[in-house]
Amino acid sequence: MKDMTTSGPMVEFRKDLFADERDDNLNEVGKPTRRQDIVGHVTGRSPFFDDHRFDGLLHMRCARSPHHHARIRRIDTSAAERMPGVVRVLTGRDVPVNLNTLLSLLDFGLDDEPILSDKKVAYMGEPVAAVIAATEAEARAAAAAIRVDWEVLPHVLDVEEAIKPGAPAVLDIYPDNKFVYHGKYDHQKLRYGDVETALRQADHVIEGRYQMSPIEQAPIETCGAIAAPEQNDRYVCYTSTQALFFSLGTAAKVLSMPSSRLHFIGGTVGGGFGGKVDSIHEPLAILGAMMTGRPVKYAWDRAEEMQVGAPRGAERWYVTDGVMNDGRIVARKFTGYFDAGAYTRLSSYAIIKGVGHLPGPYTIPNVSANVYCVYTNRTPATAMRGFGITGVDFAIEAHMDKVAEAVGMNPVELRILNAYRDGDMKAHRRLAKNCALIECAQVVAEKAGINLSPALKAASSLKDGGGARAELPRHTVTDEDGRVQGFAATSYARKGGADSAPLAPPTPRAPAAPPPARPSAQQPQTSSYTPPQPPPQPAAPDRPERPAPKPSRSGAMRFSSLSGFRRR
Repeated sequence: MKDMTTSGPMVEFRKDLFADERDDNLNEVGKPTRRQDIVGHVTGRSPFFDDHRFDGLLHMRCARSPHHHARIRRIDTSAAERMPGVVRVLTGRDVPVNLNTLLSLLDFGLDDEPILSDKKVAYMGEPVAAVIAATEAEARAAAAAIRVDWEVLPHVLDVEEAIKPGAPAVLDIYPDNKFVYHGKYDHQKLRYGDVETALRQADHVIEGRYQMSPIEQAPIETCGAIAAPEQNDRYVCYTSTQALFFSLGTAAKVLSMPSSRLHFIGGTVGGGFGGKVDSIHEPLAILGAMMTGRPVKYAWDRAEEMQVGAPRGAERWYVTDGVMNDGRIVARKFTGYFDAGAYTRLSSYAIIKGVGHLPGPYTIPNVSANVYCVYTNRTPATAMRGFGITGVDFAIEAHMDKVAEAVGMNPVELRILNAYRDGDMKAHRRLAKNCALIECAQVVAEKAGINLSPALKAASSLKDGGGARAELPRHTVTDEDGRVQGFAATSYARKGGADSAPLAPPTPRAPAAPPPARPSAQQPQTSSYTPPQPPPQPAAPDRPERPAPKPSRSGAMRFSSLSGFRRR
């Protein structure tokens, strides 16, 4: 690929590394192509949801909880209803189905979050009522006039405090403050090989603790939607969502109406970074239009975006490595805590991806992970770019530096030594292919002036992988840690094979059979346990024959676009 401005090389595509993934029959890469919506963006004509104008537009603002955790004894909206410009005040009893989670559309989570809370709040800023008024200022003033009789409850804001016995229960359906995976376990598991035995036999055991704070996506365009009645008992909704069909499905479910009565229009998003997926605004804006018969706009201001806009959740990782004197990592154990905040949203799903990413881009023969999705009385967390991967990558790579220091190696050398080669078995039981970490590390070393050993300079992702490194461990230790008893399963849990009736008591943990060639724990470290050896440097095996190139696509590429469309 060439730099279009200097005609010089911009990116070097190592086709020797990625030949199986990339062919030459590309229609767009390598030549200038105009984005379908770029003209609208650079001329200012692209219509965002807030650019649409409706006669008689009403505005919605929410009254919110000042407490982290509190029971609602009474909501008094009478004063707000008498204020100038107020058309209607909505509470939870006005919402047809006042409980939701986006994941229930995927059959992966239990509905747990009210649209407008009317019994209890679980985080500061949770909405309890929505005011619809002629102007935004009148809606704000009336929202401030709503009075709530609170019973303040104990709260918890730290993931490890939240899972201790006796901690306040954030959600009744998860009394231990842990999401239940597959209807069976209170955490997501990964087991590969025998970590404990390998740790006992390693020359070094190196532990680390890593913490990430919540991160707000902070889009330039705050989240919002405008809904209006259409003909034939339908409603149109202009929205900033990144997930139009998620929002359509959520609105139909919350409003208990067929999706055929909803006309959603999106497509132009003023920044999102993963945060505009929670379908918060669309159901309330449509409900407002249903209740008033007029167009209703519900959008966050910047302060609300920062306060109640769902961030990437905080993560805490504990990583323990067993390492040999020559730098080979023979065991890696993870314990991770994702802070989901007060409700499920997308954190539990992100953990699935994060665990699938373990143990990073490294061939380690023994891996174990317990990763918890924990509820706290903080703002609910959701998706962000990197979705479940960014935090664990930070922990893994920070820990690699710590390991390198402990064994006296350059961090780049440690990464090359342990990196995946093509054909290696990953901890989640897929063969690695198209690996390139070694080559990337070699380039970094060259540019940083790091003098690698001849063996590491000659290392390649294309050789020395596979063979014994492609074999599954002869023995993998399994357990029933975190088995959930009496979980009230619904359709989500039954899909995983669990019955709707309470689960039988867990089977007592049986001692795992010893691996065929493992030494006992009493044997000295110089026993017969043999971790994978550093890759020799013989000639590379023949690369699989490259498949025939695909035929070029003929005909013009067709796109649809909303650019230039406005409803005035």
